[in-house]
Amino acid sequence: MYRVLLHNDDYTPMEFVVDVLETVFDKSPAEAHRVMMHVHTRERGECGTYPFEVAETKVGQVHDLARVENHPLRASFEEA
Repeated sequence: MYRVLLHNDDYTPMEFVVDVLETVFDKSPAEAHRVMMHVHTRERGECGTYPFEVAETKVGQVHDLARVENHPLRASFEEA
């Protein structure tokens, strides 16, 4: 299993991060806001734990959405 992480930056709007958490990671609005604030204050935060292929796909989805909106939001995954 692999943990998917979002990384803080100084440019991506918080609303966009919440939207990504709701759409890509199926978080409720309250949970998405909590994770976004964790990322904002601690430089990175966990979005969920998934099998390798799912984690890799979710990181790709985050990067694709960020690229479309011209935001530098980054995600990564690591072994749980």
